[in-house]
Amino acid sequence: MSAPPVVPNRELGQHFLVDENILHVIGRMASLDPGDVVLEVGAGLGVLTRYLAGRVALVHAVEIDRGLEAPLREALRGADNVRLLFGDALTVPLASLDPPAGKLVANLPYSIATPLVVESLDGLRTVSSWCVMVQREVADRLVARPGTRSYGAVSALVQLTAERTGFHPVARTCFRPQPNVDSALVALVRRRTWGPEYPWLKRVVQGAFSHRRKTLPNALELAGVVTRPAAAAALVALGRSADARAEVLEPAEFIRLAELLA
Repeated sequence: MSAPPVVPNRELGQHFLVDENILHVIGRMASLDPGDVVLEVGAGLGVLTRYLAGRVALVHAVEIDRGLEAPLREALRGADNVRLLFGDALTVPLASLDPPAGKLVANLPYSIATPLVVESLDGLRTVSSWCVMVQREVADRLVARPGTRSYGAVSALVQLTAERTGFHPVARTCFRPQPNVDSALVALVRRRTWGPEYPWLKRVVQGAFSHRRKTLPNALELAGVVTRPAAAAALVALGRSADARAEVLEPAEFIRLAELLA
């Protein structure tokens, strides 16, 4: 008797990848190497997991839904280089994986895509590259330039850390059930590893964008980061107007701004 079909968990926003042609796009964009140790978040039914296992040394596959354990283990039968970890990727100590992951390759659950990518910039310092499937809106935000509608704190923090090396739109028909939004693959390569200055930089960037309709000095004061006069003086020192908004600053300018405000 065949096993009953898996019913996607709506509360977890599950959309399983079913178009295997996308796997080859992921493989190319992720520049997979036989020696790689890969972290996959959101293993689902193991379609991407098994593909990765056939091309790299080890896959750490994280899945929050225990209800998928049986079909996932069945899909991965014989793939001895996969280590399954069940839990919430936002609370599981991913930095403690042994051996540590060098690449993050995943069809990320939409609900955690943004916080996971942002936290991995500093929290997963061994990760040298990312190839992630995310909601198209999130993908646009990751690569947005100053002055555009999508540009925000996530854009600045990602671009201060990594360089985009690939972008590929993905149709809704590649998933079951089909999501109500479009998706895209984004590939990034790390260009900077952060030190103790990062928490303050992150606080300044997030505070600067916390009230988009406000000027940057007002936003930072409302966020409790620094006073408005201090922020205005720092902007002037940067060569910007004292009433500039966060979205006009280039990512690199936030480093200098954080130094001036420290």
